[in-house]
Amino acid sequence: MGIYINTGNAGFQRVRNSEYIDKSGLISVVNSTLFTERSCSCVTRSRRFGKSMAAKMLCAYYDHSCDSRQLFADLQIASDPQFEKHLNKYPVIYLDITSFVTRFKDDSIMLHINEEMKADIHEAYPDVPVKDDDDLMALLIRINAKTNEPFIFIIDEWDAICREFKAGTTAMDNYVNWLRRMFKDYAAYRVFAGVYMTGILPVKKYKTESALNNFAEYSMVEPGDMAQFFGFTKDEVRALATKYNMDFDELEKWYDGYQIGDEQSMFNPNSVMQAISRRRCRSFWASTGAFAAVADYINMNYEGLKDDIIYMLAGGRCPVDPTGFQNDMSTISSKNDVLTALIHLGYLGYDWREDECYIPNREVAGEMANAVRENNWKPVVTALEQSKQLLKDTLAGDSDAVARAFDRLLQENPSYACQIEQYYR
Repeated sequence: MGIYINTGNAGFQRVRNSEYIDKSGLISVVNSTLFTERSCSCVTRSRRFGKSMAAKMLCAYYDHSCDSRQLFADLQIASDPQFEKHLNKYPVIYLDITSFVTRFKDDSIMLHINEEMKADIHEAYPDVPVKDDDDLMALLIRINAKTNEPFIFIIDEWDAICREFKAGTTAMDNYVNWLRRMFKDYAAYRVFAGVYMTGILPVKKYKTESALNNFAEYSMVEPGDMAQFFGFTKDEVRALATKYNMDFDELEKWYDGYQIGDEQSMFNPNSVMQAISRRRCRSFWASTGAFAAVADYINMNYEGLKDDIIYMLAGGRCPVDPTGFQNDMSTISSKNDVLTALIHLGYLGYDWREDECYIPNREVAGEMANAVRENNWKPVVTALEQSKQLLKDTLAGDSDAVARAFDRLLQENPSYACQIEQYYR
């Protein structure tokens, strides 16, 4: 067992030892791409939507250094005719980019990735010589030529470097060049049976073209046939609510609301499992550096963006065109860019039929309201606080206080204040 190659199935064993909602059908989709022109997949979804869990599952399924049959025996994939064909048949390379981003904060990061992976893989293939000027791909080409075994390459948090380093920096340019060298090289079709990358942001665009246009992309905006694996469905959450004697309506109010492709009702899976574990619904959505960056752009108020955020807090929907977004947190230059970034981060839902975005549920609405407070949008903060007090007075039956508050809200914030309190119900 190596650090980056043939890491085994221990990660997925831990997943199976916990409450697990069967998303193994994802393997069938990936299997259908192996050894084809679509063998490179980039599957991106919001944080806490099961990205790393899917990566661990794929490692366990493909890795030829372990026997994972029992881990999958009771899952959907076991009934697939191709199940045995690919089960534990490949050397698997697994790379979690965050393990490097947290250690290396300068332009040397790609050098460390290349050298550490090359050294680990060489240990697994000591009979294959390493030349002084070899990069990782050169070593893999030589190993493949000697063994005739194609690799599966799985990259978790592929965009961590894109979120840490700005576009145009040496680190970012080196990373994009490394990805191109690995997966657009003439020998890639021989070296890799399949490549699976996952993260939050889709592949970086340069002008209108993807930096890796040989990748089939699946995202919160364009999930394709991966949509059902992005989150929990209503039926899956209803079954969990019954099993653990939880109020399904509360779970729905707090964590539902995402429309992902043809799936009209998708729940945040991590938040649902947290609520099940803690036996109550509340927000499990901590603020992130990525959202803080977007908040800076919200404050720039592109094309009246603040008004749109306020309108969505009041339950409205806003038009959005996600096609121009460069999939880069450092090149945001319009309202559409900000809204699209928030969709990929999970702070907004996206209705592709209407090209509209919206705040999906109570959990996210609370976090957006917190962002409003932290960014000192005084008129909105005042409206939020008054709306909360209005709700308390209403529940307490204090009709005089309700009348006074209602008049004040309408006078001070006539466009939205009287609607915001719905998110506190």
